[in-house]
Amino acid sequence: QIVTLTYPHIGNYGVNAEDIEADKVHAAGLIIKDLPLLASNFRSTETLSQYLVREKTVAIANIDTRKLTRLLRDKGAQNGAILGLAAGETVTQARIDEALAAAKAAPSMKGLDLAQVVTTPATYTWDQTEWKLGDGYGTQAAPRFHVVAYDFGVK
Repeated sequence: QIVTLTYPHIGNYGVNAEDIEADKVHAAGLIIKDLPLLASNFRSTETLSQYLVREKTVAIANIDTRKLTRLLRDKGAQNGAILGLAAGETVTQARIDEALAAAKAAPSMKGLDLAQVVTTPATYTWDQTEWKLGDGYGTQAAPRFHVVAYDFGVK
């Protein structure tokens, strides 16, 4: 699954390891409108680009993501492919053909239950407090509420 984000400022805060909740990036790729050159947040430990490279996740920017979202809404899930180019490599017809062939060869998204692929294999307790400046995240000793969440794609 390639994820498309329509918010125009993805990545301008950078990435903070404290805020990463998954064991890995589960998406096959990322599509965003604009990729900032700088990450501007005192909590940032790396840029979005550095994070995606470390996670071996391909991404593409300078895409009209609102137009793409309208297309997906109107026509449903589409197969796609994002090919990475090496530094200095130019786009050629052969690379375009390679991307088209990869998209056409991908299995149909219709009817896929992708939550099965990314769900947690076992139950777990979430006892983390909200983040506080100087302390980071803490642990709740006596939570006020007992909440049960069923993972149907928990975000």
